[in-house]
Amino acid sequence: MNVYIANFGRGNYEWPLCYERNTVATMIHADTKPFYDAGNRRGFIDWCIAYRKAASGLTPTRAVASRWYGAMETVENTAGDIWLHRADDKLWWTTSRNDAALWELKPSQDPMQQGAMTYVCHKPCDPWSNHNRKGNRLEWNALHPKAKHFLFTEGTLQKLSDDNAAYALALLEGDDLIAWESKSAWKASIERSKRNPGVIYNPWQKTVWAIVEAVKNTVNNSNGQLAERTVKNKELRFNEEELKAHIEALRESQEGLCAITGIALQFVGEAEDSEMIYSLDRIDSDGHYEAGNLQLVCRFINRWKNDSDDGEFRCLINTIKEAV
Repeated sequence: MNVYIANFGRGNYEWPLCYERNTVATMIHADTKPFYDAGNRRGFIDWCIAYRKAASGLTPTRAVASRWYGAMETVENTAGDIWLHRADDKLWWTTSRNDAALWELKPSQDPMQQGAMTYVCHKPCDPWSNHNRKGNRLEWNALHPKAKHFLFTEGTLQKLSDDNAAYALALLEGDDLIAWESKSAWKASIERSKRNPGVIYNPWQKTVWAIVEAVKNTVNNSNGQLAERTVKNKELRFNEEELKAHIEALRESQEGLCAITGIALQFVGEAEDSEMIYSLDRIDSDGHYEAGNLQLVCRFINRWKNDSDDGEFRCLINTIKEAV
């Protein structure tokens, strides 16, 4: 049994129907359905990169397009899995059933695809509930601050890690959660939420601030000066607010995933592994910090890649992934 968190379309537009029908759902552009039916992942990805746009208006990365394909496989074939969904400040959950998925062709409700047709895949599940098995209501604002971060996804769906899945299952059972909430990282999350009663910055805002500061430091220390080697000149071709907006657009277009590995990125101050924190990478290391030359990656990927050619580095990472 797996535990997933999910959204149902941009702006969560399919949720009312999922709730009414007792289903989980995902959707793809009608033109990509033949690729999916044929099991042609590469063709699906290539089409999405050529013709689709993310909510930010940016072209999706290969990792995001691959994730869209994988989401269809997951939803169509799920059975006996737990699904979690946040809506109306409540946490809802259900269990997927063995019944066959239902496919529907209808006009897209995605503002980036006006006039297009979309196939929606609805997979039957048990009735949705916002109560645990002991009858207690599951209110979003009553959740532990740290739990809120992993019980919500910005992408289509996310499979929870083993430890987070165990927490979610205990929450749904109404069991004691002290085994998690007594951990130092969980306690620290509570303390952070108590500080600064005026403006409280969420983990994403802190992450953006850290990225912007790192970029400014890099640019300030990289003006072509001669040291033991010549440091490449790196220009920042945004003002600070423009850079923040572009980072947000990248996050949306990548659905919170590393552009190179597809790993779910983590926030400053909330990361289970600091190497998975968001880091801003220049695709062309000889280029500048400007539109079209930036991607969000894991911190360790940015360090490993260094000045390597982006295409060559991706080939190396894919070789490792295939070997594993």
